[in-house]
Formats: sequence, C-alpha cells, structure tokens
Amino acid sequence: MLSFFTGFYRRRGGGSIPSRMEKAKQMMSINRRPGFRAMAVAAVLLALGVLAGCGRDMPEQRLRARLAAMQEALEERHADRFMEGVAADFSGNGGLDRAALQQMVRLQLLANTRVGLTLGPAEVQVHGDRATVRFSAVATGGGRVLPERAGVWEVTSGWRDEDGQWRLYYAEWKRR
Repeated sequence: MLSFFTGFYRRRGGGSIPSRMEKAKQMMSINRRPGFRAMAVAAVLLALGVLAGCGRDMPEQRLRARLAAMQEALEERHADRFMEGVAADFSGNGGLDRAALQQMVRLQLLANTRVGLTLGPAEVQVHGDRATVRFSAVATGGGRVLPERAGVWEVTSGWRDEDGQWRLYYAEWKRR
C-alpha cells in the first residue's frame, strides 16, 4: 500500500524525499544572493506604498461610488438616501430645484411598484473640487414582474465636493 502512495506522489512530480530536499536547498541559495534581499525589501516597500495609496480614495473613485449609491437608492426605493447626494442649491431642467426634484423622485417611486435604472459608461472629468459626469440612463418602471414603462436619457451632471462628499448641483437630461 505504501508503494502505491509513493508511486502516486512521484508521478505527480513530487519526487523522492532526497530530491525534494535538494530543491529546497537550491531555493534557499537563491534567497542568499546579495541583490535578492534588497529586491525583496524593495518589493515589500513598494507593495506597502501602493496599499497606503489605496487607503485614500481618489476623487473620481469617490464620485463613481456616489453615483452608484444614488442608483442603488432609487432601485431600492429610498428617496431620502438618493437625495443625500443632491446639493441644497441643485438646479435642473426648466429651473427644477432640489425640492421639486425630491417630489419628482417620490412621485416616481409611488407610481411604480418596481424601478430599474441602468447607467451606461460614465465619462468623468474632475477639475479640483468640481466635476462633470456624462452618461446615458435607461429607466424602467411599472409592475412587479415586467416593466410597463421605459425611457432612455442622455444626462450631463455637475458635481461639487463638499467636505469630502460629492453632491449633485446641476443636471440636464434629454430623452433619446
């Protein structure tokens, strides 16, 4: 029975114990090369530097996360969570202000049992504490199983970084 297992191990590329020990010695000798240790330390430091840089969110990443959170809030029917991303001085199509936008969102959530929102690729341009985001959106609404209504829009939006939080202060949308 033991010969079966050792034969199986050899066929899998493991080799005998002496040959495995020889391979281990060879690997250890690679680690003793003078430049290897310096390269290993440099690699670890580089990895730590990259990880430290990932700790701080880049403005565009934070903006994309805000956009995704607002999309999710609409789909989950949370008008208040959606409005957290809208600035107090918001203005939209036809002079729409923040209060009117909030009423429009609530009306759509009341009128539709299900709300779906699919965003196309977002083109983000960050300029300091301001940003412009352009994207297409497909909105669906209606019954529990199949949507009864759908629309496609091209959206251009203006965003402002307020105390580390991106807020929508301008939006213009055109039906396609």
